Amino acid sequence: MSQVEATGVVTSRAAGRRPQTAAGFLALFRSELLLTFRRVRTVVLLGILAVLPVLIGVVVKIETDGPSRGEGPAFIAQVTQNGLFLVFTALAVSLPVFLPMAVGVVAGDSVAGESAGGTLRYLLVAPAGRTRLLAAKFTAGLAFCLAATLTVALAALATGAALFPMGEVTLVSGETIGVGPALLRAVLVAVVVAASLSGLVAIGLFISTLTGSGIAAMAATVGLVITVQILDSFPQLHAVQPFLFAHHWLSFGDLLREPIYWDDVLKNLGLQGAYVAVFGSAAWSRFTSRDITA
Repeated sequence: MSQVEATGVVTSRAAGRRPQTAAGFLALFRSELLLTFRRVRTVVLLGILAVLPVLIGVVVKIETDGPSRGEGPAFIAQVTQNGLFLVFTALAVSLPVFLPMAVGVVAGDSVAGESAGGTLRYLLVAPAGRTRLLAAKFTAGLAFCLAATLTVALAALATGAALFPMGEVTLVSGETIGVGPALLRAVLVAVVVAASLSGLVAIGLFISTLTGSGIAAMAATVGLVITVQILDSFPQLHAVQPFLFAHHWLSFGDLLREPIYWDDVLKNLGLQGAYVAVFGSAAWSRFTSRDITA
């Protein structure tokens, strides 16, 4: 895209925004949302996430004797008895690696990608305000978290219904609930998983304000995810592990108990809120004081 075309795109994105109004922020948020989901990269990432549950379901269907040995990811032993458990298995498989990497790519590119493309300076010429622009990008990142999580969950639900029986669900605590309540649990799990990635969005946004290279920001964010996952696997670091943003990601399994165990889930959400506050503030401080030259 030429510089003139990029300027025209940014002008159209900025059109109609009014400073210091909720309507102006919503217009800016819609613009960022469209920009995020129109990118080919975003579509490819969502496509990969949608294929993952299908592959898991096909493998379990072919190797029907595998789960009986108690091996494999969380909840996989229950998949052959009830296809709804494929939703929880797919989320357990994708959360440590695939989902955070996809989120890291989108969050890391949020500001740095604009700078690398030469559109950030022109975007700030409009009366958007740096704070509202940063808030819109963060909110768009949260929307991608939800979209990515729902993509995995819906693909898993469709695959599970096609390959395995569906019926009453026996929770991990032993109680049995109907399909309707089980689907509500699945929705709750998906929302909690999406919220679990909010801290990573703030971290990626902060990293994105530190550089003018979108590739560098994406690589740094994804590299940080991998590093934290490695650190979380060492028993010798048990004292610091509860403070790592990925430590409580799999706590959503407690939502499949009756009654629900909220302790670790709330710890996870509280930790993510702390990361959002710290790194969101750092991103705001950096972005509002930074000289924009591209």
